[in-house]
Amino acid sequence: MRSILVVDDDQEIVQLVTIYLQNEGFEVYKAKNGVEALEIFNNEEIDLLILDIMMPEMNGIELTQSLREKHVVPILMLSAKSEDMDKITGLMVGADDYLTKPFNPLELVARVKTLLRRSYNYQTEKSPNEKVIKINDLEINKALHIVKAGDIPVQLTAKEFDILYTLASNAGKVFSSENLFEIVWKEDYYSSNNTVMVHMSNLREKLDKVLGYKIIKTIWGVGYTIES
Repeated sequence: MRSILVVDDDQEIVQLVTIYLQNEGFEVYKAKNGVEALEIFNNEEIDLLILDIMMPEMNGIELTQSLREKHVVPILMLSAKSEDMDKITGLMVGADDYLTKPFNPLELVARVKTLLRRSYNYQTEKSPNEKVIKINDLEINKALHIVKAGDIPVQLTAKEFDILYTLASNAGKVFSSENLFEIVWKEDYYSSNNTVMVHMSNLREKLDKVLGYKIIKTIWGVGYTIES
């Protein structure tokens, strides 16, 4: 049974989400704020978090930042705000997906299953033919979902890892934002979608910080590439 931690100070939302998740066979833990959520997370085996942005004591952005320091657990962020900057902020600090209130509970369940499936694939993929990709000082092990810059581990979200692996396993090939979105998110790309840009910015910041140079190149007007 997979365990979901639902974090929201709106108890009606929590109860609604809980009912739908339990109907799908998930074990559900509940928290009213980020502080309470961290305590539960540190004492239970949590497979995915659903959390609101606006909460007392510790909000969703602060909670995500705290978790991303050590963990790659999937995070689905909820918010009553629909402005692009709120979505961008959530994605940049490490959320894997974003849903705006009010939402369809069935869509939420579908997104939860998708995130868990991707997370499970990362943890269980042990193909003996899967090679470790090495480009300059960067080492990427897809089977173990590990990225290192020299001896320094680089903590990436599932989406960031997918983007990096796609580029690195096709070194020299240029991918547009549309290409990357359809490969990583497995959905049709739509105009004005800045999701890839946000994740790419976050990924580059992490890699540049430990490598000391830019490994992902931008081909202006075309897309992104890692040179072989």
